[in-house]
Amino acid sequence: MLLALELFFIGLLGVAGLAIAWISGIVVYKLFKGQR
Repeated sequence: MLLALELFFIGLLGVAGLAIAWISGIVVYKLFKGQR
């Protein structure tokens, strides 16, 4: 039970990290596009 909970939270952390990286990538891309 504890292992499943731990894996669930690690997965959640991974998804959150991917979402943050994706959004920051879009923001940086739009900033560079806006400069040109």
